Parts: sequence; structure tokens; C-alpha cells
Amino acid sequence: MGGAPLAGKVALITGASSGIGAATGRVFAARGATVVLTARREERLRDLVAGLHATGARAGYHVLDVCRGDEVRRAVEQTVERYGRLDVAFNNAGVAFDPSTPLHLLDDAAYDRVMDTNVRGVWNCLRHEIGAMLAGGGGAIVNTSSVGGLVASSAGAPYIASKHAVIGLTRAAAVEYAGDGIRVNAIAPGLTRSEMIDEVFTRSPAAEQRAYRSAPQHRAAAPEEVAEAAAWLCGDGAGFVTGATLAVDGGRTAW
Repeated sequence: MGGAPLAGKVALITGASSGIGAATGRVFAARGATVVLTARREERLRDLVAGLHATGARAGYHVLDVCRGDEVRRAVEQTVERYGRLDVAFNNAGVAFDPSTPLHLLDDAAYDRVMDTNVRGVWNCLRHEIGAMLAGGGGAIVNTSSVGGLVASSAGAPYIASKHAVIGLTRAAAVEYAGDGIRVNAIAPGLTRSEMIDEVFTRSPAAEQRAYRSAPQHRAAAPEEVAEAAAWLCGDGAGFVTGATLAVDGGRTAW
């Protein structure tokens, strides 16, 4: 993956203030893309963009909540207005779930919080990104699912359902827009070190122990390892790949 396979492309990244999203911003920029980072935490976004500018990268940011379609629409429109087009999107914003509460004890609020961010958030992004890419002649989108979108686990039923739904949205959009030059794929990360996962493990140390036992490599991925997979899917080298879900899980789903 040497060189600059994303050179000249404009990329929008959601959930970019930490973890996989922040790492993907750095990897995309290193591959030559102009990156627009989005998340809810402006101070974090500002610092990340300043760091990218220090390397000579072109970068900007928008504060948004992916649950609000109007905010996503404005971010996409402003990206196109500023940089002329949208070529690449990485829909990474999501929330984890405390697996310690059994399904039958969960309330509607717990379900709604996960589904609104993990599913409606991707839905909102796809609608507006695809519109911009149609106007620009094509593009590539990667949605973040999870190994929980491929197999069931003790991560919590709403989370598992949401990540399966992301794969369904990915496949449907890939088929619908393949003839328009828009590729839509998903990545399914396994255990990856991030603030979100660290919070879950802090609340449930038993979940951390189970996660490492179930990982063939007995370790978590670095966020950059997942970002590299997203970069490949968004690059021209993956031009015949659409509707796919790439497991970046250290062999977890091979067991």
C-alpha cells in the first residue's frame, strides 16, 4: 500500500475524533487525500486537524451528530462547496454497548440509543454522500460494521442487531449504485483498542477477559491496522470490490 493511492481525492470521515476514525484520517491523509473529519467533539477535531496541517496535509473538520440528517447534509454540502467534490466517505461513527445487561432487562432507551447512532447514522450519511457522489461522477464508501455484524456474541443484542443492519445497508446500496460508479463496502473490525472499547472494559472487566480469550492472536488491533483496510477499500486498487464486508479481526470469525 505504498505511494499515494488516494491522491487528489476528497474524503469525509465520521466518528473521527478518536480511535479508528482518527487513525483513518491520518492514514487517508498520508495516502494523499484531502480529509474532512467529523464528530461531536470540536476541541478534539481541531487538534487532529492542526496535527494534519503540520504534516502538510489538506484537512478540515465539521462538528456533527450523525443521528441528525440535517447536520450530515450540511457537512456534505460544505465539503463539496469548499473542495469541489466528495470522492470518499468512511462512515465510522458508532456507539458501543455494555454487554452486562441481559436482553430481557433492557429498556427502549438502550435499544434506541444504539440503533439511532449505528444504523440511522449510517443511513443519514449514505443518503447525502451518495447524492454528492452521483453529482461528481462516482466514489467509494466504507461503513464500519463489526465482527458483531457477522456472528453473534455477548456484546449485547441491540449492538449485534445494529451491526448486522449496517452490512445490510452496505449490500443494498452497493447493488443499487454499482452502475453509477459508486462502490459501497463495509469493514468488520474485531477487538480494537479505542476509547469506546476501553470504557466498556472498564465497566465490565469480564468482557475484556472473554474478548482476549476469543481472539486467535490474543491481542487487540491497533486502530491504524483497521484504517489501512478502509484505505485499501476506498482506493482505486479495490475498483472491482463492492458490496463486500472485510473482516479485520485477527482471525476471530475464522474460529
